[in-house]
Amino acid sequence: MNTNETKNEGAYKAGDGKYIFDIKELKGLMAGPGYAETFGPVVEGELTQVGVMTLPAGQTSAPHFHPNEQWVYVLQGKLRATVDGEVSEVGPGHLLYFPANIVHSVTVSNDEDCHFFTCKDMRSGIAGTRAES
Repeated sequence: MNTNETKNEGAYKAGDGKYIFDIKELKGLMAGPGYAETFGPVVEGELTQVGVMTLPAGQTSAPHFHPNEQWVYVLQGKLRATVDGEVSEVGPGHLLYFPANIVHSVTVSNDEDCHFFTCKDMRSGIAGTRAES
């Protein structure tokens, strides 16, 4: 991979003199095509990718999984997270861990959008694969 290429179309590449990113100035991308309305800017390093994402109020991500583990730190909003069948209510300040290849989903409360910081390793793109019902 050349130093300017990204795994995710529309993502920004870190390195080669690009070390500071003003999130407010970055364009976003759809991070859950086919299973969630998650949108926000994504920045990729050599081993990890990060995003500051928004999932609108009342939205649910369909159950899905990906070959990379994922961390989600909730900045604003409340959601119900289901990981491997276990359900938890989370809000600002909570950190969620989604292991690789484990089915998970979230439902955002109707009160407000959920804004969160997410981080994944680069074994796969930012999007996952919808789980079969």
